[in-house]
Parts: sequence; structure tokens; C-alpha cells
Amino acid sequence: MLDDRKLTVLRAIVEDYVSTTEPVGSKSLVDRHHFDVSPATIRNDMAVLEELGLIAQPHTSAGRIPTDKGYRLFVDRLSSVKPLSAAERRAIETFLAGAYNLDDVVMRTVRLLVQLTRQVAVVQYPSLTRSAIRHIELVPLAPQKLLLVLITDTGRVEQCTVDLPDPWDDASVSHVRAVVNTCLGGHKLSDAAAMVTDLAERIPAGERTNANAVLAVLLASLVERNEEKIVFGGAANLAAHDFSKGLREVLEALEEQVVLMRLLGETTEAAILTVRIGAETGLYGASVVSAPYGAGGQAVAKLGVLGPTRMDYPGTMGAVRAVARYVGQILGES
Repeated sequence: MLDDRKLTVLRAIVEDYVSTTEPVGSKSLVDRHHFDVSPATIRNDMAVLEELGLIAQPHTSAGRIPTDKGYRLFVDRLSSVKPLSAAERRAIETFLAGAYNLDDVVMRTVRLLVQLTRQVAVVQYPSLTRSAIRHIELVPLAPQKLLLVLITDTGRVEQCTVDLPDPWDDASVSHVRAVVNTCLGGHKLSDAAAMVTDLAERIPAGERTNANAVLAVLLASLVERNEEKIVFGGAANLAAHDFSKGLREVLEALEEQVVLMRLLGETTEAAILTVRIGAETGLYGASVVSAPYGAGGQAVAKLGVLGPTRMDYPGTMGAVRAVARYVGQILGES
């Protein structure tokens, strides 16, 4: 266990190294932070921190830098994340409120996180497996062709065309549309798939051939649309950071949806902010700060930022948490 002074020294080393990118020495710590002890005492504290693997000396006669373990302890002992200013909160709210559909919400969220953190922003679309059906629309395109539009409660829109065996009039299309929405509306996509096969019995025999074509496409949409979609931005910010050894791996990770999903972590019910540092991410020298977002207390996806282990954790955590909260509010109101 570390006493309060040694924890304060570790916090000062992390903060100074993040802001200056230079190894931190005992004299500069005393000068900057006005410890009421001598540089020799601080050197002894630093020796203990180094022995515990919390800081390291990059080369002889240099100061010390935090290790992954040191960053981990620093984050775990944070009493609070850095709050956003009133102006920043208003800017986030105004910017996100201007979105006109889910795609726009996601893209605006990516841009916001990039601007606020100067890191790589990663946003997951609301998971279809956690979404419920809000509405199913059938739009006639030709006498024997329909457009099926599936709209979820999280704002995702999936479209596909349906080729019909026979011509269909508007009244028949309206009837099938009403039956489908009455039976499936409000149900989770994962549950709705099992219900589709029973819908044909609710359709008059004369309309059943075309209705079966619609139901077959709908079932395929519900069963096969399990892909999780992720968008990222701000990769150019990596050039400004110390990724000399791990840059290639980070760039490769950004190209792989499965890897990005793993980096963000599992979506949980509670709005828990997660910080994964260094080896915890599987990437050299990288950290990921993420948070779930959703409406009505239901998390539907995650968002976050990826950057170097040498990042402003309090500020990044505050930005990610705030943006996740606002995105959830927008989804709840839409």
C-alpha cells in the first residue's frame, strides 16, 4: 500500500509527463508542485514507485515516466473525472441536436469526440440484437416489387426489396403492413424472428402467396442482420503521439471491425465508464476509454476513444462520459 504522499508523487509524474512528454525528475517535481519536503525525500518516494513497477527510467540519467501499471493505479485512484465547461456542454448538445437521422448522429458523435479529445474516436451503431421493431413499412415500387423498410427503436433503418409472385394492389399491401406491425411492433428483433412464421395464418388465403414472399424477406432480415457496425475518425491524430513502436498494430486494429468491438468491450446495462490501458488492450502503448450509451436505462452500444497510454485520462474520461449521455438522450427523444 502506498501512503498519500507517494500517490501524490505518482499523480504529479503522470500529469507532468502527459503535459510535457519529457521524463520527470525529482527537482522539477518539487519546483512545479511545491511539495513540503526535500528533493531527496521525493527521490526516495520515486525509488519506491520504481521498485513497485509504477514508474520507469527510459535511459540512464533521465527522469522517470509512468508504466502501464502506474497509469492503471492513477486512473483507479481518480477521485473524479474532469468536468466539461458549460460552453462545452452547450456546444455538444447543440451539435448533436442538429442530427436528422441515426447515421448523422453517429458521424457527428465521431467528429465531436475527435475535437474534444484529439484522439481516435470509435462509435458503435446501436446493436440490432438489442433493438426492438418500431415500424415496418412496405412501399410499392412496381406491380410485383416492394421495398421493405425495417425501423428499430434505436433509429437503425434496414431496407431490402421484395419480388412478388403476383401483382398486388394497394389495399392488399396495406392489410399485410397492418398485420405485420400489429404482431411484431415493439418486439425485440431476436424475438420477432420466431414470430414471423405464424403471421401467414393471419393473412387471407388470396393474399398469402405474396405475403409469404414478404415474410420470407422479413425473416431473412431479422435473422441475418446481426452485423455490428462501427465508425471511427481522427486516425491522423496518431501521428502526433508516441506510437513509434505500436503504430502499425493500432492502424491495423482500426481496419478490423472485430478488433474494434473487442477494444470497446461488451455493452453493459449500466452506464459504466471503462478504461483499458496498454497490455489490457492487446496493443502496444495504446489505451481505450469507452462508455455505453442508450435510452431508458438500456445500453444499446458503446463509444469511446483510442489513444496513447500517455493521454489526459481525466479530460478524456469526462468527454466520453458526457458525449455518451447526450447521445442516449437524443436516441430517447427521437
